[in-house]
Amino acid sequence: MTTWIRNIWEEVARPLIQRPSRVQVAALCTRKAGPGDDVLLITSRGTGRWIIPKGWPIDGLNGPETALREAWEEAGVRATEVQKDPVGHYSYDKRLDDGTALPVITSVYRIEVTDLADVFPESDQRKRCWVSPKVAAERVQEPELRDLLLQL
Repeated sequence: MTTWIRNIWEEVARPLIQRPSRVQVAALCTRKAGPGDDVLLITSRGTGRWIIPKGWPIDGLNGPETALREAWEEAGVRATEVQKDPVGHYSYDKRLDDGTALPVITSVYRIEVTDLADVFPESDQRKRCWVSPKVAAERVQEPELRDLLLQL
């Protein structure tokens, strides 16, 4: 009987109670700056808080390709190369329009930036700035992203 109850919990009850996390892809955009690297931060469209470019998976693109697309659309990043494996992950609660929170796990891909465009799809909706990893870590709100930035 215990196995039967455990199976009901794992396959029926728990999935109904605990909503699974959604997945996003992010771009950790960097450039060489003296002895270290700088990190590109952008503002979110809604609250204006500092973030890195990120978005939902795009049909037909893998994780690195999606990160590159988000970096272009949100920050005007021009780059030819993105690391094929994520440098890390972070989680956060995405606030929806109705006020509910959606748990999201974000895979982060590092992109070495070669140039920034002045005009890009969201150029009139966001600000961007280059900062040291330490300053970037102070500006972002997600603790796991902060830790990832401090590892650069």
